[in-house]
Amino acid sequence: MDIKDLIRTIPDYPKPGIMFRDVTTLLNDARGFRCTIDDLVQLHVVNQVDVVAGIEARGFILGGAVAHQLGKPFVPIRKKGKLPAETIGVEYALEYGTDMVEMHIDAVTPGQRVLVVDDLIATGGTAEAAIKLIRQAQGEVIAASFVIDLPDLGGRKRIEALGVEVQTLCEFEGE
Repeated sequence: MDIKDLIRTIPDYPKPGIMFRDVTTLLNDARGFRCTIDDLVQLHVVNQVDVVAGIEARGFILGGAVAHQLGKPFVPIRKKGKLPAETIGVEYALEYGTDMVEMHIDAVTPGQRVLVVDDLIATGGTAEAAIKLIRQAQGEVIAASFVIDLPDLGGRKRIEALGVEVQTLCEFEGE
């Protein structure tokens, strides 16, 4: 099954010139969703994963399913102010301004091997912040897995420069 065929492209969203890759159509296809999770899990069967961390919001869906299949705990990495208990956070740059991701202070313990999961890697800013957040908690990021890579935006190289293996299931050229 070619999961690329199940990913909808929405032109000029959220702004003109952007080709938005929408995985909700993939999630809405039971067979495609199952194949996607199976493929993501197969990338890590031989790795010793202690924890799966998913980046808000589609990373929750994918990461939660991967964690379930691997029999591992799931850690949500959220935008600032969304988690109820004590958190740690990392700020990252946006096109105009900054944002912050957070996780509970006790979500990752020192030495835990963490797999980061999200739907798409573009510039890599959010994934880089998630990796820094996990490292701040003294966790070891063993890999970052995404359904989609947009190689023209350089996110993969940015994450690999941090010493983290990047795995993707498909890629789309352009933005």
